[in-house]
Amino acid sequence: MLFESSDTRLGAGGPWFESPHFDQYPAVGKSHGNKNATRNTFSPCWMLNEAYQGKGYAFDAVYAFLDHRFSQKGARRIYAYTEDYNLSSQHLCEKLGMRQEGVFFEFISFLKNPDGTLRYENTVQYALLKKGWDLKQSD
Repeated sequence: MLFESSDTRLGAGGPWFESPHFDQYPAVGKSHGNKNATRNTFSPCWMLNEAYQGKGYAFDAVYAFLDHRFSQKGARRIYAYTEDYNLSSQHLCEKLGMRQEGVFFEFISFLKNPDGTLRYENTVQYALLKKGWDLKQSD
C-alpha cells in the first residue's frame, strides 16, 4: 500500500508516494513516485535491498502503484527509468506490461570514475498507457 506525502527529493517537486512502512523496515527497500499533473503522467521509483530481491516484493509494490494510479488517480501514462545494466528492473518493467521506449546514452551520473570525473550511465525508459493496463487486466 502507498500513501501521499508532500516531501521533495533530489530537487524534484512533489507529491511523492512512499511505502508507509519504510521507516519501520528500512532494510527491505523503498518505492515512491512523482506525478506530472498536467499530463496525467506518473513515474515510480523502486530500490530494494539485495537480501530481499527475487521474492516478488518489488513486483507487488509497483503493481499496486500502477493499479492505484490508473484506477484511482486518473493516470494516462506511467513511465520508469532503469540503468541499462539493471536487468532485474528491466525484467520487472516487462513483467508489469511496460514496453521499452528507448535508451538515453550517458543520461545521468550517480557515481564518479577513479579519476574523480563523473561516470554517466545509460538509462532505459519503459512506459505503459492506461489502455494497455486495462487490456492486461482483462486477460
